[in-house]
Parts: sequence; structure tokens; C-alpha cells
Amino acid sequence: MMDFSRRAMMLGGLSAGLIGMPAMGASLPKRGGSIRVATQSVSTADTLDPAKGALSTDYVRHYMLYSGLTRIGHDLLAHLSLAERLESADRITWHVALRRGVHFHHGGELTSADVVFSLLRHKDPKLGSKMASIAGQFVDVRADGRYGVTIRLSGPNADLPAMLAQSHFLIVRHGADRPDGNGTGPFRLADFKPGIRTVVVRNPDYWVPGRPYLDRIELIAIPDEVSRVNALLAGDVQLVNAVAPHSTRRVEASPTHAIATAPSALYSNLITRMDRLPSGNPDFIAALKHLIDRPLVKRALFRGYATIGNDQPIPPFHPYYNPAIPQTALDLDRAKWHVQRGGLQNVRLPIFCGPAVEGSVDMASVLQEYGARVGLDLAITRVPSDGYWSTHWMRHPLSFGSTNPRPTADLIFSLFYKSDAAWNETGWKNPRFDQLLLAARGETNEANRKAMYGEMQQIVHDRCGSIIPVFISLIDGHDRRLQGLNPLPMGGLMGYQFAEHVWWAA
Repeated sequence: MMDFSRRAMMLGGLSAGLIGMPAMGASLPKRGGSIRVATQSVSTADTLDPAKGALSTDYVRHYMLYSGLTRIGHDLLAHLSLAERLESADRITWHVALRRGVHFHHGGELTSADVVFSLLRHKDPKLGSKMASIAGQFVDVRADGRYGVTIRLSGPNADLPAMLAQSHFLIVRHGADRPDGNGTGPFRLADFKPGIRTVVVRNPDYWVPGRPYLDRIELIAIPDEVSRVNALLAGDVQLVNAVAPHSTRRVEASPTHAIATAPSALYSNLITRMDRLPSGNPDFIAALKHLIDRPLVKRALFRGYATIGNDQPIPPFHPYYNPAIPQTALDLDRAKWHVQRGGLQNVRLPIFCGPAVEGSVDMASVLQEYGARVGLDLAITRVPSDGYWSTHWMRHPLSFGSTNPRPTADLIFSLFYKSDAAWNETGWKNPRFDQLLLAARGETNEANRKAMYGEMQQIVHDRCGSIIPVFISLIDGHDRRLQGLNPLPMGGLMGYQFAEHVWWAA
């Protein structure tokens, strides 16, 4: 079997084409034009620092301004970007050869010093990097001449190329303790007001020939989905993400607008904190899992734009998916049995939900209705989008989360399910799971690796308080004059990387 690093190296020269392939029927690219783009998330904590990105608006902004060593293509493999070569003989020590002649917006050539600085800064606890737990694998990162970097990991990990493609690992200028947008990306920063808007203009010195096509992009957030779609149809914005399934007919009814969809591993999950009671009671968690009518959620809440989930984060179309795990189904008798065994009759507990998490309000309503039938008193506490992620997410016994797709099983498990992960939403700890996670990274036998990930899925399904009813398809809406969109399963807006690939065909 060909080593992953070799596949990434061989396919790297095709990375731009694999990501930016024009959609069927698109016109030939042309330069010029300005667009406004609206996402669903916004915060006063909006940041120019890739390491601190937490929302879709952050990811889009960062991909406009910065470049990474690798990037994820439509084949969901990591392809070379700022790295010309990325090789390893043992999956522990990796050698990077950088492209030459790449320049930052404010001047200065990209060198190994920038890469070393960008990767090691994630290990500083004062930074608060969202990838601190992942960067903990970096035992040593050092320059090998002006254009070479050697990365030594704490243990073998075949997924390093995919890890480095995450927006958090985009490269900033050496010494930029507070990055200000000075990257090597396709656009330069013109204006930034956290929680309000970001304006970027074309970078004429971008290292990818001919890119980008647009002259200017204004990025804003419209948290309310109906208002976001209204803005699209009124012509106030030309591209939006997170279109609700029930709004697709409105968009498609417009002769000047269209939707772009892709199946994905995106999910909205009910988070039951396992480090407190009663939400940490295994019978309480089991009861909740049997109160969810998953086909109903798929049909009624998402109008078929979803794939049935089974309370673990690996979707059925993933190569490491474990089909042997029995599907949890709606079972009120079994839910009632768990409620009675756990002494949970008439326990009153609020469920925090809101428009910040797609489908959460409706899912909470379904849980409330079915819960009443088995003796659970679940109260819906609807909160606004503004401040949801900083004030409510993971902070209550019951709340909802929204997890964007990740390119590898290791990343999704490491970021959200490892005991010491910053985003360990349920606060659970499982030594066997942690042991398997580390072992799978270095396993060279693909069958053994798949078996390890399969056991990890079983453990999460059986013991974790993350309840995942469905995986949600990605739905963007756009003005038909905006060409070049080609949905990527890694996230809305072409995996948040649309900016350098689209053009205005008016």
C-alpha cells in the first residue's frame, strides 16, 4: 500500500485544481467584481489569529488571508500548498520543503522561520490555541535551511498532512504574536470590525497564478436564517451558508438564485455533561438516546438533507465507519425503563438551544414531548445566537453543539472526544478510548487501524453523552452570476475556501 505521505506528495501539484474545479455548467473564469457574503455565526471574539478561530466566519476570513502547508481537496485527501514536498519514512519525523518566492502581504519572503514559529506557537498555553491538544504531538519543529522544516512527533501519525490543512495551522509571519491578517493568502485585509464585518481586496502577488478572480469581498454575519435567505433573494448579499432545508424551495423558485448541496459529517448534537448530575447518569443518557426519532428528524427537520446518525461522529460514508454497531431507535418503553431504574422520574432540567445550532430548537421540542411521556420534565430554554458559543455551549447539563466536518477520524476524535481535549463537550474520560486513539495514529496495517477506529466508535456510542441524531448536508445559497462554486464536504462555502476559486460572471 502506498504511504499516505507519498500520496500527498504525488498529488500535491493538483491541489488547486482539485479544490477549485468549476462546477458543471460554469462559465470560464473572469477577473473583477465585488461580492458580499453572509455566514450564520458572529461574535465580538472574531479574530484575525488562525490559532483562535472558532466559528465559520473565522475560518472563511483566515482562508482568505493566509495559506497553509497543505489543503484538503474534493477527494478529501491532503494536497500540497505552501509545502512543495512533505515526506516521512516512519510517520514520526516529517520533512517539509517550502515553495520559494512566496511573499507576505506586507513584504518579506516566506521562509522556514515562519513555519517553525506558526506551528510552535500552538504549544504556548497563554495563546489559547484551539489546536493546542493536537499541537501537543509536536515534539520538535526546527528549520532545515531557509526553505526546509523538520517536524518530529511524539509518536507516528499518518494523518499529519491532513492535520496541517486545518485553518488553525495556516502560516503567519515570524514574530507575529498577534496576527493582523498579514499572510500569504489570496486576499489582503482592508477592514476588520469584530462582530460586524471583514473586507478584503485581491492580492496581486498571490503565489497561485491567476488567482483570485474577485477584486473585493465583504464578509458579514446574519445569524437569523430567514433574514439571511431574505438578504440573498433581495440581492443584498450574493452568497450565504447554512440555508435551512425548508428554505431551499424559496431559493430555487428564484430564477436568479440557486442552492449548492453536499453530504457531510456536519452534525448538531445534544450534549449531556457527564461530569455532573443528573446529566451524567448513564440511565439518563440512555433514556435520551431512546427518545429520539431519527427518521423523523431527518424527514421533518431537515427535509431529507441529512444522513441518519448513531451517537458517534463517524458518518456511514466514511471509510472507517463501523456498520456493526446496532442502530439506536425510538423506544419509549426502554426510555421509561431507564428513567425508572435511574430514579429520574419528574427530574426537571432545562435544555439550552437556539438558532446558533441548526435544528436544535425543534429537536429540543421533540425531546420535551417524548420525555413527558416517560416521566422526564425537560424545559426548553431558547437563547439567542449572539454569545451562544461563549456563554452556553458546554456550560450547562444539557445544551447543543454544532461540529464541522473534519478530514480524518483522528482529528474529530482528538478534538472532541479525547479526555484532555479543549472541546471535550461532554467532559467524559475513557482511558481505553484514549489508548486506542494514540495507537491508531501509528498503526501501519490498514485493517488493524480500521478495527481500532471501529472500537472507538462503539465506545463513544455506548458510553459517551454526545447524542448525534443525523449528519446534516451542507446547503449554500448563491446568486447564479457567482460562478466556480463546487461544494466540498468539509464545510459550507467550499470548506470555507471559496474566496480564491469563485468569479463574478455578470
